[in-house]
Amino acid sequence: MSMPFYVSPEQQMKDKADYARKGIARGRSVVVLQYDDGILFVADNPSRALHKISEIYDRMAFAAVGKYNEFENLRQAGVRYADVNGYMYDRRDVTARGLANAYATTLGTVFTEMNKPYEVELVVAELGEDAASDQIYRLTFDGSVADEHGYVAMGGQADQVAAALQEHFEEGLSLARALRLGVRALERQDADRHLEAEQLEVAVLDRNRTHRMFRRLPPARIRTLLEEADAGNAPAESASEPGDAS
Repeated sequence: MSMPFYVSPEQQMKDKADYARKGIARGRSVVVLQYDDGILFVADNPSRALHKISEIYDRMAFAAVGKYNEFENLRQAGVRYADVNGYMYDRRDVTARGLANAYATTLGTVFTEMNKPYEVELVVAELGEDAASDQIYRLTFDGSVADEHGYVAMGGQADQVAAALQEHFEEGLSLARALRLGVRALERQDADRHLEAEQLEVAVLDRNRTHRMFRRLPPARIRTLLEEADAGNAPAESASEPGDAS
């Protein structure tokens, strides 16, 4: 008679964590950076249909890496959470902190109770009245939450990308300079990689806009901003320019 196979709880948790980390690392990175007029999101993502960056609510946005179907389910749940709470209470009661706590509960429950953890990592960001009051929360596959400031890199070769951001990030970057920094950091994933505007998904939460702060930047705008940064005379640009896509 064969003995039942036993795996300790500690080993189960370790195996789940290793599984999730490997799945997340297989993808391409996303970076989130504060700039002088808001929060910038840049993804190494040539798809025009499968977004890694999305609007959640008036002043809130979401970025994710990992398995698309899993983080898309979480995004949809986040939109519903924001809509319901904004309708039942007040729009000002919908906060990134509240949504991050809800996501942490979901991710933690899946990680501990299900056989397969979610292979996702998320950022939930909320635009404040100024850079000091911006909120950026990073959530990992097990429901852990970190309150970030300045910049975040996740997915793919995140350590290399984060090292590039740490080396060159400074407070008060213009949009053009922040975008150039984000793209160069993403290019660190491969030695010879050069990302064109069409290979990037870029969006901002822009403090100069009213009501809905989220704005996607089309390839033409991305290209113009990168050229300004490369020319060395990039002014502090607002993302709300003619030709931007919503």
